[in-house]
This record gives sequence, C-alpha cells and structure tokens, in this order.
Amino acid sequence: MEGSAVRMSEASFTDIRLEGLAETYFQLLMAGERLRASERILRAVHDDGMSVRDVYLNVFQPVLYEVGRLWQANVISVATEHYCTAATQLIMSQLFPNIASAPKIGKSMVGCCVGGELHELGMRMVCDFFEMEGWHTYYLGANSPDQAVVEALEQREAVLLGISVSLTSNVHLVRRLVRCVRDSQVGASVQVMVGGLPFLLNPGLVEQVGADASARNAEEAVAAAYRLLESPK
Repeated sequence: MEGSAVRMSEASFTDIRLEGLAETYFQLLMAGERLRASERILRAVHDDGMSVRDVYLNVFQPVLYEVGRLWQANVISVATEHYCTAATQLIMSQLFPNIASAPKIGKSMVGCCVGGELHELGMRMVCDFFEMEGWHTYYLGANSPDQAVVEALEQREAVLLGISVSLTSNVHLVRRLVRCVRDSQVGASVQVMVGGLPFLLNPGLVEQVGADASARNAEEAVAAAYRLLESPK
C-alpha cells in the first residue's frame, strides 16, 4: 500500500506500551497486514492485560485520526483510508465478547448516524463503551432514517439517543432527527447526545440542533449520559 513508509505524527501517550502498540498497529494497517494487526491487538488484550477501553481510546482512536489526516493531506488514498476503517471494524467485532460480558444495569440506548452519513465507526465505539458499562445498546449504523430511529427508541424503551455526524453539511439532518424524536411519543423520556467533528469545532451547534449534550469521545459520552440521567429534563 502507498502508505507503508508513513509514520504517525507526534501524539501524547501516558503509557509507553500504548504508544508502541498504536505505532505498530498503524504500520501494519499501512502495510495492508490486517491479519497481523488483528493478532497484535488480540494479544495485547488477551495476553498482555491491556483493557479494551485503553485500546479503543489510545490505539484505535489516534490511529484512525491519523489515517483521516493523511487522507485529507493526500498522503494516502481513499482506498487505504477505507481499508484501515474496515480492518478496525473487524477487530472491534473480534473484541466484542470481552465488551458484552459486563453485568447489565437495566438501561438502554440507541446509537445512529444521520441519513447521508457513512462514517459510523465513532458511534460504534460509543455504543461499545456503553456496553462495557452494562447498558443494552441498539446500534443502527450509518445512514439511519429518522422514523427507524424513533421506532427503535420506542421498541427498546431507550432513555438515551446518541447521534453521530462527521460533516458540517449534515448538521441540519441532526436537527431534523432531534425534532422528530421530540415530537414522538417517547420524546419526553429520551435524552439526546450528539458527537462528531462539527460539534468539536463549534460547541454552540449542540444547542442549535436541540440536543441535551455532546462528548468528544466514547469515555466522555458515558460520563455525560449519567449526568443527564441524574438531572430532570
């Protein structure tokens, strides 16, 4: 692959093991070595004692941010970017038995990406973090129709909706979905959290789309959800 000689840019790590694992994972993806990348991550979790949380936040997240940066800078192709994303999704699926083993706490959430959004990995990570906290999660994936989201909230008796968007041009679709949820029978009982690059660049958009909160990453999303549930709507 054309990115095989590329290295990650400087990043801040509190654990040298995680820094080394992130660089190794990045290089294996750039070389098109999906199987070896999978084996290295699984060994880190199952044999080396690294937590899935640390792998998500300190390996997958910085590596995929770097992949996206390199694609935007025309250093790697869109094919390479898609390959890295697909490989990471596969490995996340392999880790899911570790994630879903947490005792359930009786709370449910629905996660989705608005119509037109194909970048779904961030919301999948968020849902996995809620699973690790004992929540039942119902992950709808990319390009979710508004009515399907409302139906999922009703059927799952969810108390939280997570919405992800990566493109500023799709923020109006978030506003439309939030309005659709608010106007539904479950609207009064569901808290809405949004995330993605547009909300990082302009936090004021959270209020503009009618959401209750936003988060920069999966760990913050869980903490924000508990704060929302502790305060009356």
